[in-house]
Amino acid sequence: MMKLPDLMTAIEISSPGGPEVLVASQRPLPVPSAGEVLLKVAYAGVNRPDVIQRKGLYPAPPGASDLPGLEVSGKVVAVGADVDPAIIGNAYCALVSGGGYAEYCLARMDVCLPVPSGMEMAEAAALPETLFTVWHNVFERGHASSGETVLIHGGTSGIGTMAIKLCKLFGLTVIVTCGSDNKCTAAEKIGADHAINYNNSDFVERVKALTGGEGVHLVLDMVAGSYVSRNLQCLREDGRHVTIAVQGGMTAEINMAYVMSRRLTLTGSTLRPRTAAFKAMLAQELSAKVWPSVCDGTLRPEMDKIFPLAEATAAHAYMESGAHVGKIMLKV
Repeated sequence: MMKLPDLMTAIEISSPGGPEVLVASQRPLPVPSAGEVLLKVAYAGVNRPDVIQRKGLYPAPPGASDLPGLEVSGKVVAVGADVDPAIIGNAYCALVSGGGYAEYCLARMDVCLPVPSGMEMAEAAALPETLFTVWHNVFERGHASSGETVLIHGGTSGIGTMAIKLCKLFGLTVIVTCGSDNKCTAAEKIGADHAINYNNSDFVERVKALTGGEGVHLVLDMVAGSYVSRNLQCLREDGRHVTIAVQGGMTAEINMAYVMSRRLTLTGSTLRPRTAAFKAMLAQELSAKVWPSVCDGTLRPEMDKIFPLAEATAAHAYMESGAHVGKIMLKV
């Protein structure tokens, strides 16, 4: 058994604020409880919830690490009770409820997915947060199925790029919105069937034109606010609207008579506060239905830029600039 250090370098949020509040500190090494493993982190993903947490608007759930970071890849270096010590040394990626921006991170074994041989550790760490989120919201809550058409906002974000790839993998037609012609081109390269620049055209009119006036079966909404009523105009009868973020505002005014007459379904969810049992169930489904495509190389995350852990501030500034296409990662 390898000797582990007593302390590790971690990036903590010194106080709520801009990217500059992310500072390196020394923390005691976490100790795995029953059902947990300790990973020596290779890479950690940077996600929008990390930014919101840094601003003081998204506190860690009770019992979770106060450090940012919701997904990691790494090798198991210690295990808690109920976990087979034979897995020590194996490489996994994991969805975690915090603590990813560090040299070591705890993860529940039942949400760890094995890194396939030949897959880069950076790519493995770029999967969990977006994969769990898109799978649950598009395919479970949104009931997406082969042959349907989906509208995805923020087509070049980490979530957007994964949603494109997963929807194409399962036979859907994908329409996305992006903020520039360059991003539209990037989204189409990634696999979107159509990309709409929302800054120079009305996405409602374009969706109607692209679907022969029918509308889409499903909208994946990260904007909320004033977009909701416009999204509903994009849905065909019996369409589903799934909200996963509220970047455009938490409240929306909608015409409920329109919802009733077209039999629309509105739902949404957040992932981080869900129970360990729920996340474990999602991991099992992904393992059965999606992981084979990861293992054979069919599904890979869209990678943008990798920063050293010490440059977490720069990584956050880059995310907030909106210039990225795909995932921003930290190399530990």
